[in-house]
Amino acid sequence: MANNDRNNQTPSNASGSGDMSVREAGQKGGEIRKEQLGPEGYSDLGHQGVEALREQRGPNAMSEIGREGGETRKQQLGPEGYSELGQKGGERVRDLINKGKESEGGE
Repeated sequence: MANNDRNNQTPSNASGSGDMSVREAGQKGGEIRKEQLGPEGYSDLGHQGVEALREQRGPNAMSEIGREGGETRKQQLGPEGYSELGQKGGERVRDLINKGKESEGGE
């Protein structure tokens, strides 16, 4: 078990059976809530969260969060890894474009 997982264990019992990580509990709760709200309600809830965030942090909050996340990921991967990630993304876009053209009967 990774150190991060170990730190996120719930203290339900010492034998280990029935233990659930905080991440697992959050995922389970999210799935239950999604079923309760349905697709449209879950989407509306997400939009409400974004609007609340914009009120707290300003109109560019989502852009700032994305930029911060991108910088963190770039530091994690380093120059070579970041370049490789970009190449994979470019290949994926190229594949999707070709699939689109094939489905339209084009090239």
